[in-house]
Amino acid sequence: MTCRIPRLSLRRCLAGLLIALVVAGAPALAAAPAQDLDAFAARAMKTFGTPGMAVTIVDGQTVTTHGYGVRKLGEAARVDAHTIFPIGSNTKAFTAAALAILVDQGKLHWDDRVVDKLPGFRMYDAYASAEMTVTDLLVHRSGLGLGEGDLMMFPTSDRTRAELVHDIRYLKPVRSFRGGYDYDNVLYIVAGQLVEAVSGQRWEDFVQQHILDPLQMRDTQTSIDARTADQAALHGRNTTPVRGVGPQRVLTTVMTGSVFAAAGALQVSAADMGPWLRLQLDGGRRSDAGPIFSAAAAKMLWTPQTLIPISPLPAEVALAQPQFNAYALGFEVQDYRGHRIITHLGGVLGGYSAVVIIPERHAAFAVMLNAEDPATLLAMREHLLDSLLGLPSPDWIAGYGRMFEGLNAGATAALKAAGSDASSRGAPSLPLSAYAGVYRDPWYGTATLRQDANGALTISFDRSPGLHGALEHVRHDTFRTHWAMPDVEDAYVSFALKPDGSIAQMTMQAVSPIADFSWDYQDLRFVPVAAGK
Repeated sequence: MTCRIPRLSLRRCLAGLLIALVVAGAPALAAAPAQDLDAFAARAMKTFGTPGMAVTIVDGQTVTTHGYGVRKLGEAARVDAHTIFPIGSNTKAFTAAALAILVDQGKLHWDDRVVDKLPGFRMYDAYASAEMTVTDLLVHRSGLGLGEGDLMMFPTSDRTRAELVHDIRYLKPVRSFRGGYDYDNVLYIVAGQLVEAVSGQRWEDFVQQHILDPLQMRDTQTSIDARTADQAALHGRNTTPVRGVGPQRVLTTVMTGSVFAAAGALQVSAADMGPWLRLQLDGGRRSDAGPIFSAAAAKMLWTPQTLIPISPLPAEVALAQPQFNAYALGFEVQDYRGHRIITHLGGVLGGYSAVVIIPERHAAFAVMLNAEDPATLLAMREHLLDSLLGLPSPDWIAGYGRMFEGLNAGATAALKAAGSDASSRGAPSLPLSAYAGVYRDPWYGTATLRQDANGALTISFDRSPGLHGALEHVRHDTFRTHWAMPDVEDAYVSFALKPDGSIAQMTMQAVSPIADFSWDYQDLRFVPVAAGK
């Protein structure tokens, strides 16, 4: 999967991509001598075609920043310490910190029930509605499926946050409440609304006043829509047949809107990442002023809450295999080659990030890219970990390059095979006009199918401005979207019929076998809306 985290964590996000990999039979790589960071970064970016990257390293009391490449392909402006990048789900740690501040102020407790603080909040399940706590919002054990509900806001939406929080009650869980780990974004939006309900300030204003301003993070933008002169452009690759394959290009579609802010909207520079990482390493304290949050809150942010299942990594990168992984509050806690690390990945359309904290070394770093290049991100992450821990380092560039090459080749072959069987392309059961109409899903809202002037079917996601396109017949009662909006994953659209031949429901599934989980088409269950309703 490409990781878009809201995508948002990548974004996922990107960790989910690695769990899903099945690449067998490749030999492990021999260890290579440690390389100078600048030389390693240049080789990684050249190998994978990454336009720009920023790195922040905190080692003890020393903070260094590094800018590599260009802000935008085809332009001369270079990435520097003040170039801002979207960090996707690395925003989640800021939301958790905001709640920690409210706990320190005595306005919240981690075990408070959400329904008591946020009237109108409700889950699909009555027990989860009544018992979900502030902690539960942050640790991905709600019972919702992986990325479920992301299409409420991804890649854009006309919903308000209040509408999204209300509509979460229509998301059917895939497992019992607190029954296991499934990464979600929607409950972090609830957490942002909880910040507003308790503090009286919008999430953006609270984070600005209580975190960004005290840390003098002057470059950071709390809105994904913010446009500044120091902003990195976002880049992706051709989408045929598999997203993430082909030449790099500037994206024309980017995530917009404020609804998902608390889950993944921050844009941060390398310079600003320094004080944020220092704050984490110093347990919420600032060297020149009072604490942002207490030592007790800092400990809570790093306390494991939900175990994350571990699947074997391919041989090429097996040295990075964790033996333990758990989600805390806005962070994952895992081991890397026998050392405890606090980490998270993030992503939006066109940009990825990674944050890593190494408590035993009192060191931390962040890597931010202006492209969807997971091999660059992960190779840099592992190289920096090895350097800071003084470990012999394999050639991570070669390892991740081979891993993703195998992944993309497998996905390309699967897509070609799926489209090669022309013998089974039965005709639609109904005339195309019979498929036209308005369809409603309980949590998403409506999608409208029409016939254009040439009689062809089109589809529009009515709560996602700009998300519309043509429907191409595939076989029987299944069609394929061709979205007019670039950089959007296509989906199969299938119709089930009633005994009388009328349409019972419309379901969807991403075309690509490695589509990011935020394209949660499979969670939609559209039914026709009767005329006049």
